[in-house]
Amino acid sequence: MSDSSWTRTSPTTGRSPATAPGLLHSLSPLLLEWLPQQRWFAGKGRPITGFDLVSVTELLPMGGRLGTPGLLHLLLDVEQAGRRADCYQLLLGTRTLLPPALAPAAVGQATGGPLDGLTIYEGLYDPRLTAVLLERLRAPGRTGRLRFLTEPSATVPAGLAPRLSTAEQSNTSVIYGDEYILKVFRRVSPGANPDLELSLALARDGSRRVAAPAAWFEALELPEPAGTPDGIGAEPATLGVLQRYLPGSADGWELALRAMDDGTEFTADARALGAATAEVHAALARALPTGSLDRRRIQLIAATMAQRLDTAAAEVPELRPYRTRLRAAFHDLSELGGTGARVAAQRIHGDLHLGQALRTADHDWLLIDFEGEPSRPLSERRLPAPPVQDVAGMLRSFDYAARHRDPAAPTAGAWAERHRDAFCAGYAATSGTDPRDQPVLIRAYETDKAVYEVLYEARHRPAWLPIPMSAIDRLASNPPPRRITP
Repeated sequence: MSDSSWTRTSPTTGRSPATAPGLLHSLSPLLLEWLPQQRWFAGKGRPITGFDLVSVTELLPMGGRLGTPGLLHLLLDVEQAGRRADCYQLLLGTRTLLPPALAPAAVGQATGGPLDGLTIYEGLYDPRLTAVLLERLRAPGRTGRLRFLTEPSATVPAGLAPRLSTAEQSNTSVIYGDEYILKVFRRVSPGANPDLELSLALARDGSRRVAAPAAWFEALELPEPAGTPDGIGAEPATLGVLQRYLPGSADGWELALRAMDDGTEFTADARALGAATAEVHAALARALPTGSLDRRRIQLIAATMAQRLDTAAAEVPELRPYRTRLRAAFHDLSELGGTGARVAAQRIHGDLHLGQALRTADHDWLLIDFEGEPSRPLSERRLPAPPVQDVAGMLRSFDYAARHRDPAAPTAGAWAERHRDAFCAGYAATSGTDPRDQPVLIRAYETDKAVYEVLYEARHRPAWLPIPMSAIDRLASNPPPRRITP
């Protein structure tokens, strides 16, 4: 094989009709077993019913010598019963023999097709292959359906030693030296990923609250999504972003838990984090279009929140006694829309919590991971939203930190409230707008987040269910505000 790319059959592509199906035939039996075991695979618990090869690009050809690796880049639609097909990005290494150090990365040995007899493995475990990926990012241009781009102001040195990060779940990251980190998105969709889009906008605006992107890569000429008008191709899909790495930093979750364990105050940090969040919101409002939510949009958001509550209550019995009282928060939000009030909206982080904030060695706060809630469609994550949505996410995170060790701890509620108030005070001092003055919005978004947490914990970490349930009890017990104000 040479440097090339095949894609799903369409009028605009020139794929060899034999090669790609032969490749998929080699890989399918291996991927059926391997994919559900990966932390980033979103379809756990449902059987895989088929694969559709969207594209494959050979980034490093198999040289034929013993021990020489190859690197295949795949975009693969994974079909599952009862679920819309998801497109996953795979970077697969190929070797005749796998070194013992790479044994944990093994996918299996291919049988038949163009990879017959080769050992297939997760390429991001292999420093030789991740070094190739860095060099490709340093050289803008196109390889098959892949396009590599660099930020003009960035200079990425050659020869940085790669190591795989073990910190993420929905994506995979590789750290290069102590200077850069490459996030590889696993589940991809046509369109700019907000993690690149927002980080780039903030960096270009001069914000010091973001790890500036230096390079990225994307997929071009993807098949048109269902419903796309003739002649309109899909947007390029963001595949990975190389950003500044921050050695010596610690995330807010780790710091908050340490403060809880040591019995020390974290309120000054919480206040500073609130100020940093307000700065990021202001920079996003300068750099990207803003707008407002009209009556129809507000009422649609409220109805969607209520539907999520009903879905969660149907699955989690513990939630059912609270359903009527919780719906009051969404009713008030819908009523707010009915008053004719328009709610300011802009691009926001979208999934803000303590783990998405880094405190650097010089005690500065930065926000990371701007891709939004990964379970939601990309088009939804790119919509403008009220900034209070991010605030509500952080308030829930302080509550989680307070109750993480012992959900029933008598001091947990007071600790959470002190730090929630400190965060809001820091936000207000910087933005001039106190989120606590928007009771309808903040209660609705915090309730929606707590409902999401209940469903998540019931499915994945039942032992943690008491944490969001304590918030459900508090939110259901609080009476609605007397005045419906935005």
